[in-house]
Amino acid sequence: MLGDVLGLTKSQSLAYRELVASPSLDAAELGRRLGCEPGDALDVLRTLESHGLAARQSGDDSRFQAAPPEIALGALLASRKDEIRAAQEELIELEGEFRRSSALRPATDVVDVVRGADAVKQRIMQLQLGARETVESFTKPPVFVMSAEDNTAEDQAVARGVRYRVVIDRVFLDTGVLRVDDVAAAVENGEDVRFSERVPIKLYIFDHRLAFVPIQTVVDAESDLAPDLVGALIIHPSGLLDALIALFEGVWRDAIPFPQPGEQSDDSGLDPQDSRILGLMLVGLTDQSVANQLGLSLRTVQRRVKVLMDIAGVSTRIQLGWHAARKGWI
Repeated sequence: MLGDVLGLTKSQSLAYRELVASPSLDAAELGRRLGCEPGDALDVLRTLESHGLAARQSGDDSRFQAAPPEIALGALLASRKDEIRAAQEELIELEGEFRRSSALRPATDVVDVVRGADAVKQRIMQLQLGARETVESFTKPPVFVMSAEDNTAEDQAVARGVRYRVVIDRVFLDTGVLRVDDVAAAVENGEDVRFSERVPIKLYIFDHRLAFVPIQTVVDAESDLAPDLVGALIIHPSGLLDALIALFEGVWRDAIPFPQPGEQSDDSGLDPQDSRILGLMLVGLTDQSVANQLGLSLRTVQRRVKVLMDIAGVSTRIQLGWHAARKGWI
C-alpha cells in the first residue's frame, strides 16, 4: 500500500522493507531474500539510493543500509502531496475551461457517442471513479458490457463515500442472474437498492452533471455487420438530462426497497428465514424464485407461507403482506 502511494514498484517496496529489518545488505544478500539475481537486486538498491531511501556504508560501498523511514518516506510523501495539490489546481482550471467551452456548444450538441464494448466499459469505470457525491442507475437485462462482479469501480466509489441509488429489474432475481446475498452485501456496504417490475432503460447519472445511457443495436444476422453493436450516449447538462433525472426519481419512488435481512423489529418473533421469504414475496418473486434464491424446496416455501398466514390469521397473500407491514415483520 505504501509503495503504491509513493510510486514505488513492488520490488522496490519489498527491498526497502528488507533493508529496514537489517543492519545492512549487499546485492547478493538482498537477491536471496527477494528471490532474484544479484544484478537485479543491485539495480533496485541503486534506485532506492537515488530516491534517498538507501545509502551505502562508509566502510564498504557494496553494502547498503536503509535511510530512516520517517525522514526518507516523509520527504517522498511531502513531494507526492505537492504533486497532488498541483494536479488538483490544474483539474480545477481544466474544469473551468470545460464548463466555459460547454456553454458555447450548440443547443443540439448535448449528446456524445461512445462506440464499442471496450470503450463503453472503460467510460463507465472512469465516470464512477470520478463521481464525487452520487451515482444513480437503472439495471436491466441483457448484460452486454460488464457484470456486477466486473464493476470494481462501484466498490471503490462507495468506499469513498459516493452514494449509490440503484433500481434493478426484478427479472434478475427471477432468473437467478442476481443472488439476494450479493444484493444484501451491496446494501450492507452502503448502497440503496430497489426493485422494479420493469426498468425502462439502462442508465447511469453522475452527480446530476452527466447521464450515461448504454445502448445495443441488434442487426440482421445475415448482415455483414457484427450481430451486436454496442455503444453509449453521454448526455451533458440540458433539458434531456433533466428529463432523465426526473425519470429516475419517478421509477425510484415507485420501486420496492430491497428487504435487508434483520431489518424487522426485534420483537416480531419471526424466524429470519421466514422474514427473508416474506421480503422476497413483497419484491414480487414467485414461490419458485424464492425457493431458488434461498436454496429451499418449493414445498418448503409454500409450507412456510401457509404457516405465516395462519400466524397472521389471514386467508390471502395480499392480507399477509398488509399484516406483515403493519406488524413490522419486514
